[in-house]
Amino acid sequence: MYTTNTKINNQLSIWLVVMFWIISFMIIVGGLTRLTDSGLSITEWELFSGFFPPLNQNDWIVYFNLYKQIPEFKLQNYNMTLNEFKVIFWWEWAHRFLGRLIGLGYLIPLIYFSFKIKITKLLSLYFIFFLICFQGFIGWYMVSSGLIDRIDVSHFRLSLHLLLAFFILSLIYWNYLKINVSRTITNKLDTFLPLLFIILIFLQISIGAFVSGMDAGKIYNSWPLMGSSYFPDDNNFYNLFEIKALSDPSLVQFIHRNLAYLIVVFYILILFKIYSNKMYGLYKSINYLGIFIILQIILGIYTVLYGAQIYIASMHQISSIFLVSSSIYFLYLNTKFN
Repeated sequence: MYTTNTKINNQLSIWLVVMFWIISFMIIVGGLTRLTDSGLSITEWELFSGFFPPLNQNDWIVYFNLYKQIPEFKLQNYNMTLNEFKVIFWWEWAHRFLGRLIGLGYLIPLIYFSFKIKITKLLSLYFIFFLICFQGFIGWYMVSSGLIDRIDVSHFRLSLHLLLAFFILSLIYWNYLKINVSRTITNKLDTFLPLLFIILIFLQISIGAFVSGMDAGKIYNSWPLMGSSYFPDDNNFYNLFEIKALSDPSLVQFIHRNLAYLIVVFYILILFKIYSNKMYGLYKSINYLGIFIILQIILGIYTVLYGAQIYIASMHQISSIFLVSSSIYFLYLNTKFN
């Protein structure tokens, strides 16, 4: 709780909820930007000048000519027309516009609350603003990796960009919970278990970004086997223990699948512990968490079966927002620290 003033607390809550949903929408648009191969359509950072889209035909031609200079156009999209370019441009522009909107939508209320509440009590919120600014830099760091020697961005940088987005989202949700949810549950888990669970979820998101970045979801479109066997038949099992495995599409998909199975097993163990010890205060949160795990796995399976078709793959990412949020809520209930 930041203050005893109910009115200020309500204002803080509304602000954090709005930021939570805008950032969630940002994650969804970012996923669609990747799925539509739109991320390299704007080849310059344009921190301020890019606030407005092209306003005339000459502006469009300038952007298109800049795009023509990068490998993605020269090696992959060399037949692209200006009208086709506009489609991918709008996705990337919308993604960047939302980033600017988030920055302003966070900074202006933060300044307002700084006059209402002691700044020392808002340090966690200032830290979030620093991460939002840093995310802008990471976004450009990611894009720049695809402008010179490759036709896609680095999947490692893509993963970092996505992880940071979910970390920001989680911190905003955590601060919302601090204001609105009291932790009065006496019979609860040791913090280690829910903390380890959320770490596994974030690790899975990171590997999922590898899958997306390398289009690994478009191969081995079968389940539960990968082709004719459990392990991908285009690989050697020992390759799994080398660092290059993280840059191998079939191995990355294998890791992503099996990490999901591990998360399910870990969830079942936590569920058993809660119900066997009759931790009534955790029943609701663990059940919701289970629902979102099941939903995420079903959508993940369909994403593979349909070759990462854009609508299903996007739904898979959307469900991850609910999975992370329910995991954060579960962690919050089982901790004492702020």
